[in-house]
Parts: sequence; C-alpha cells; structure tokens
Amino acid sequence: MVAKFSVGLIILVIAASMFELSMADKDWSFGFNYTDWWSRFGNHHVNKTQQEPKKIIVGGSQHWHYGFNYTDWAIKNGPFYLNDTLVFKYDAPNATTFPHSVYMFSNYWSFLKCEVKKAKMLANPTQGAGEGFQFVLNKWKPYYFACGEKNGFHCNNGLMKFGVMPTLRPFMPWP
Repeated sequence: MVAKFSVGLIILVIAASMFELSMADKDWSFGFNYTDWWSRFGNHHVNKTQQEPKKIIVGGSQHWHYGFNYTDWAIKNGPFYLNDTLVFKYDAPNATTFPHSVYMFSNYWSFLKCEVKKAKMLANPTQGAGEGFQFVLNKWKPYYFACGEKNGFHCNNGLMKFGVMPTLRPFMPWP
C-alpha cells in the first residue's frame, strides 16, 4: 500500500511540474493588449534571475540530518530545474554526531527499498562539512538521493531520502 502511494505521489509531482511548465507565461487575454504593446519593442532584456541555475541547500537551514523528512522538503521546495545545484551540508563525523553520506539510486525500486548496495556513493561522511557536497542536476531524468549510513538505516527509518525530476527552466524573454 505504501509503495503504491509513493509511486502515485511521485507521478503526481512530475505531472504537476510538467503542467506548471506548460502553463507558464501564457497570455490568457485572448485579444490585443493595448497597454503594453509599445513596451514590447526595443525592450528585449531577459530577467537573468529566472534564467540562471540556483544553488539549493538540501533541507534549507536544517541541512542533511537524521529524522528530517526530505521528501516533504523536496515537494515544498520544487520545482527543480536543469543545471540547478543541490548542496548537501552535514557535520563531519565526531564523538557527538552520527556520520552521514550521499548515495544516488539508479532506479525507483532500489530507492524505495533503500538498497544501498545497489546505489552509488556520491559523497562520503567527510565531504558534507564546510561548504558541503555539491551535485548538479545536469540531465532530464529522475534523481533519487539518500543517506547510505548504517546500511540504509538512515534512509529507511530516518527519512533521509528524496527524489527530484528537474524540468526545463521557463524562457521569459519579455519584461
């Protein structure tokens, strides 16, 4: 039941982001807009803040830690766009903290089951310190991330997993 709900939720998120992208910057007036007709000529700048890739800290101010629901975080902070950079920040292991890492799963089913042995380690427990580990969403495909520590325990029980599907950034040439 949980797997069907998760599949349905991911399909809903992907469909909603595709709908959002297809509806962006539509002119729903169905007629000639006399108020800004002249402003369209000679004023062809692109809003660079909407065109440049962003650096997104995974978890926001909470960073990457055990017990935080990253699936909820990803839903609330989407959409994610091609060439955006995810930044995973976490403490280096010490006497008072548990180690964390970043793994990427090649398919949804391994991600759901937190099969760390089938995943690829992207960042070890020391790479999240300081500026954090950075990962660029450079392909149009689903990405599945999780903490692989304790043989998947942080993924399974600590909610340290999420998936994203980057979309194309909307092109908005008009002011």
